[in-house]
Amino acid sequence: MYIKTLGVDLAKNIFQIHGVDNVGKKVINKAIKRNKLPEFINQLPPCLIGMEACGGSNYWGQKFTDMGHKVKLISPQFVKPYVKSNKNDAVDAEAICEAVTRPNMRFVAIKNKVQQDIQSIHKVRARLVKERTAQSNQLRGLLHEYGIVIPQGIRYVMNEVPSILEDENNGLTSCGRELFSDLYAELRNVDFKVSEYDKKITTLCASNPICKLLCKLPGVGPLTATAISALVGSAELFKNGRELSAYLGLVPKQYSSGGKSKLLGISKRGDRYVRCLLIHGARAVLFQTKNLPISKANWLKELKTRRGFNRAVVALANKNARTIWAIMTKGEDFIWNM
Repeated sequence: MYIKTLGVDLAKNIFQIHGVDNVGKKVINKAIKRNKLPEFINQLPPCLIGMEACGGSNYWGQKFTDMGHKVKLISPQFVKPYVKSNKNDAVDAEAICEAVTRPNMRFVAIKNKVQQDIQSIHKVRARLVKERTAQSNQLRGLLHEYGIVIPQGIRYVMNEVPSILEDENNGLTSCGRELFSDLYAELRNVDFKVSEYDKKITTLCASNPICKLLCKLPGVGPLTATAISALVGSAELFKNGRELSAYLGLVPKQYSSGGKSKLLGISKRGDRYVRCLLIHGARAVLFQTKNLPISKANWLKELKTRRGFNRAVVALANKNARTIWAIMTKGEDFIWNM
């Protein structure tokens, strides 16, 4: 049995595989259990293996690569057009096998374990930040019911709640005081965990040469640098900086036909978390243009006057994404040419 290309439809327990030979003729299409899959793949001669970029794809990609195979991950949205008729596992595996052979197909980089660790830390931190915000808002809202108003913002809550709990003349009952004390303790615990993850991310950034170069960009710090380096993996997969910017959803969405070009708002494709980090960083730069060199500050001020604040923020985020691609591919220091 000679298999040149193999499509694997990933799952938790039962995997579907579809293999073709060098002329595209089907050789195998069957379901295989999880514990049997490594043994089956290991006995095959080196071939091209395609999989969708989904849960578990990085693990299997690393494993199959170690066995000597060439593995490529495809975004599920690019596999869908190759699904024929009704959808099932066998048809999905066949579609993956077909899509991975297309010469103009776009692929996703396989993350190594270090990049997986960084992404996991960011995901846990993002969840904790969301929990911290929710607990802070609940504490402010409940205190408002007792006539105690705290300004919006996590730092105001952290600083003012202790004095509120110590004030005996604010009308809080002993039961209410005990409740708010518990909520405040939970908030402090979550805030401490977020700070610990921030320290881990800063340490990881300091130990990575590329991340240290990325941090020299205006609006890029340890959070953004580590998140985008782990997400992109290998920047060589992108032909140029615009492709990376488009991958992050920072370029206009296009609806053109008949020679008439129509550009809409940004596409917002790709990873929302990294895109938000880039945009928030760019927004901070526009608020602090006085700290930039005169030429850069004048460019941003002119852009803000001509196109508005929000468009200027996205334009700077777009520029940063393109520069990040250049830094990651060339490994050179940052030079911002205006």
